[in-house]
Amino acid sequence: MSQALAAAGDDAMPEPVTIVGVGLGFVALTSHLARRYFETAKEVADIVIGFVALVLCFPVLAVCAAIIRLSSDGPVFYRQKRVGKNGKLFMMYKFRTMYTGAELGTGAVWAARGDSRVVPVCRWMRRSHVDELPQIINVIKGEMSLVGPRPERPEILSELEKTYPDVRKRLAVRPGITGLAQVRNGYDTTVEAFRAKLEADLEYIERRNWSMEFRIMAATVGKLHDRTAH
Repeated sequence: MSQALAAAGDDAMPEPVTIVGVGLGFVALTSHLARRYFETAKEVADIVIGFVALVLCFPVLAVCAAIIRLSSDGPVFYRQKRVGKNGKLFMMYKFRTMYTGAELGTGAVWAARGDSRVVPVCRWMRRSHVDELPQIINVIKGEMSLVGPRPERPEILSELEKTYPDVRKRLAVRPGITGLAQVRNGYDTTVEAFRAKLEADLEYIERRNWSMEFRIMAATVGKLHDRTAH
């Protein structure tokens, strides 16, 4: 009798492979739910923080708008087509720090040190990245995030794809006002210099969590006087 019960008990025990499979499935499900929760919570946090930031930054926005209006002809804000999540195009907002029609004869080109297209009195806005503040509107609209890979122009993205086929993996998440690539490497100015930026962006997408989000935002404060910005 005891031998029969023992045999029945052995038959009832799941195979080790089954236990491992169930365990891996549970881990995968937990990871999926955690990532999904993170993405949803991040979207809500972006909108809430975006509204607060817009109110707090209003005096700075007003001063910048006045300087641009008085220093050169043209609109205060500059709208530029960028590539967002999953390749969806959107209009990104910036303060206009270049002369109107600066790219009429050249098309889309990389920024360069001492760029003659920049209005001299507005150069500090680029170095401090204050010219990026209007993108808070893009965040509130759900087109961008506070943290994420910087959105590229369609023309430049097509050029980058010739050298870096993985560049479109950056489109798996919403682009950000700041990101790991910006606080780690600064802004790229050539196709060759883009490699480090791409590696950082893909690392962020793979590892992103609340701890990384807060570290990037804190490090962004140190970029308010960025010598690599043009």
